[in-house]
Amino acid sequence: MTARAMSLEQQLWPDAPERPVLAGGEVHVWRAELNQPEATLRALARLLSEDESERAGKFYFPRDRDHYIVARGALRKILGLYTSVAPELLRFTYNEFGKPSLLDVEHGDALRFNVSHSHGLALYAVAREREVGVDIEFVREDFAGIEIGEHFFSRREVSALRALPGAAFTKAFFDCWTRKEAYIKARGEGLSHPLERFAVSLAPGEPAALLCTDDDPLEAARWSLVELFPGEGYCAALAVEGERPTLRCWSWTASPRLSL
Repeated sequence: MTARAMSLEQQLWPDAPERPVLAGGEVHVWRAELNQPEATLRALARLLSEDESERAGKFYFPRDRDHYIVARGALRKILGLYTSVAPELLRFTYNEFGKPSLLDVEHGDALRFNVSHSHGLALYAVAREREVGVDIEFVREDFAGIEIGEHFFSRREVSALRALPGAAFTKAFFDCWTRKEAYIKARGEGLSHPLERFAVSLAPGEPAALLCTDDDPLEAARWSLVELFPGEGYCAALAVEGERPTLRCWSWTASPRLSL
């Protein structure tokens, strides 16, 4: 990692306050490293529900199991800061497409959150009374291909990609991918929503935006997209219902007491 990239990373993702306050018009985004010491892993595992522990035990590769435990444990720790509920007591419910929400928490129905992780790094978006979605992807040149774009992206996006060379193409491909994923996750529909039925911005230097949707000409105006910079080698995006939010970005770190 270059000195400039490290400086930018530290600038955008400082340590979080002990008690973050989610003010009106704000969205909070947390970044968490999924590679954690064994003591932290054990402590986070104790926070999981029975069904989460069962799912963790089904992973074939230990690294995938450990990353799942850290991702879910960190989610519980983060949401506990906003609800004042002990992380291990939080309960979740899921819509038909798997998007989670809090269950049986005072004012929990007003709190919206979303999670994404890739290649050892997780992002958590937290908002109040507005839908939110987040996506992070590790940039892989061997995955970014026009054939994949033709299968998943709109004709408008594919045409824009074809005009880009080399490294610009790869960056635009993953910008497109993460913005589309963040949007459908915010809608709570996952991949059941056809990716080719809407278009996002992807040209170098162009702000993140939902440009148009095939099914509703007013839909694009209902959402804001924001490009995120979680670290060198990653692309990420945030989708938020309504006007562009004031963004607060923090790094989640395990408390020293957590691993005791």
